[in-house]
Amino acid sequence: MSHFGEHAAGWLVLSAVGALLAPRRRRDWLLVGVGALSAHAAAVLIKQVVRRARPNHPDVTVNVGTPSSLSFPSAHATSSTAAAMLLCRATGSPLPLVVVPLMALSRLVLGVHYPTDVLAGMAIGATVAGATAKFGARKELES
Repeated sequence: MSHFGEHAAGWLVLSAVGALLAPRRRRDWLLVGVGALSAHAAAVLIKQVVRRARPNHPDVTVNVGTPSSLSFPSAHATSSTAAAMLLCRATGSPLPLVVVPLMALSRLVLGVHYPTDVLAGMAIGATVAGATAKFGARKELES
């Protein structure tokens, strides 16, 4: 899961594949990528402002690399929440939401985030998804 969520790359690939395979829903699938990338960018910017260090406990073995030493918010939780919510719209199914708690839990189990990091990430991701969906709906009305 960590590699899939890294820099929102997995979500961008999934968005592109969905857009190619479902041309009638192309706009919705592309919005998945736009939302995931926007959410990731928001998380990176917030990390630079907050500058919270990652957990560093001697009893916790971290089994995954991290692109930075900054923790708040979890960019994985942020982009995954945005992508999952927008995937619900693209697929017409609530099933993609299953990814959100799994990604959040994985960040905690791996020892790379505090609970507040993933909770804030999910809130930011949901906000970005809502804004992206609203933007997409507005553009749809204009065309």
